[in-house]
Formats: sequence, structure tokens, C-alpha cells
Amino acid sequence: MADNQLLFQVITAGTFFTIAIAIDLTKEKIPNWLCLIAIFCGFLINSYFAQLNGLMLSFIGFSLAFIILFPTFIFKILGAGDIKLMMGIGALMGPNLLIWSILYGIVAGAITSALLIIWRSGFSGCFKTLKRYWDCFYLRTYFKPEEGEAAGQRVPYAPALAIGWLWACSLNQDVTHLYTSISHSLLS
Repeated sequence: MADNQLLFQVITAGTFFTIAIAIDLTKEKIPNWLCLIAIFCGFLINSYFAQLNGLMLSFIGFSLAFIILFPTFIFKILGAGDIKLMMGIGALMGPNLLIWSILYGIVAGAITSALLIIWRSGFSGCFKTLKRYWDCFYLRTYFKPEEGEAAGQRVPYAPALAIGWLWACSLNQDVTHLYTSISHSLLS
């Protein structure tokens, strides 16, 4: 029964990440309807398979995502869609996998954001940003980013969050056991 629950959780979360990545890369926004369906599915799947315990784990994962990520919205590090998506993933996967997904997502985000910014603005855009930061620091005055500057780039974060989730899943003993048992049964 636990393998069935985990299989539904992983497939559902993977589906939501795939849709979120496609929309985030094209429209630079994760829609509310997608996040709400993810949250609803998380509560539904966990309640169905683990009754009240599943409902509580969904609630803890959902709440923990909000508590951890809301400050990133206040400081304009992440958008509201990214946070709501991770609230859905927290409701689906529970608190343990959520925390690791966020931590690995931060690492993946640093790398993917830097690469995307360099790709979009080039090294000259990065140099302009560093020069502007120096001028702001040295002159103690804020200057807005110029066009083509790295600091003015918007970075979709759903791919980094998905990479963090995949990374967390690949290191989770239950998920790797599920993958091994499915692979073994398909190859037998």
C-alpha cells in the first residue's frame, strides 16, 4: 500500500513540475489553478492512502513550505507562484522530502540562474551589474539597472525547484527502492 501511495505522489508531483516548468519558461508565471490543483491532489492522495495521518502530513508539508518560503517572497527572491507550487509539493510529498527539495533547489537555482543570466545578458551584462553595484556602494546612492544588465533579468525558478525535487528523490531511500522495484518488475 505504501508503494502505491509513493508512486502516486511521485507521478503527480512530476506531472505538476513538468506543467509548471513549461508555463514558467514561456509566460514567466506559475498559474494559481495549477498550484491549487497540486495542493488539492496532495491532500486527496495522502488522505486516501493514509487517512488522518496522511492528512496531517499533507498539512505539515503544505504549511512548512509556506513558512520556509514566504520570506523569499517578501524579499522578492521568489515569486508567489513558486511558493504556491512548493506548497502543493509539500502537500503531496510531506515535510521531509519538501525540506530536502527546497535545499537542493537553492543549490540548483544558484547554478541555473547564473547560467541563464549569462546566456541572456552575456558577460558584458554581468560586468555592467558589478560596476553598478560598485558605484552604488562607493557613491552610497542607488542606481537602477540599465537595459541589458544582468540585474534586470527575470529568472524562472520552477526548473530549479524541479531539479531540487529530483535530486531529493534520487537520494531518498523510499523513492529509490520504489524505482528499483518497478525497474526490476518491468525487466523481469
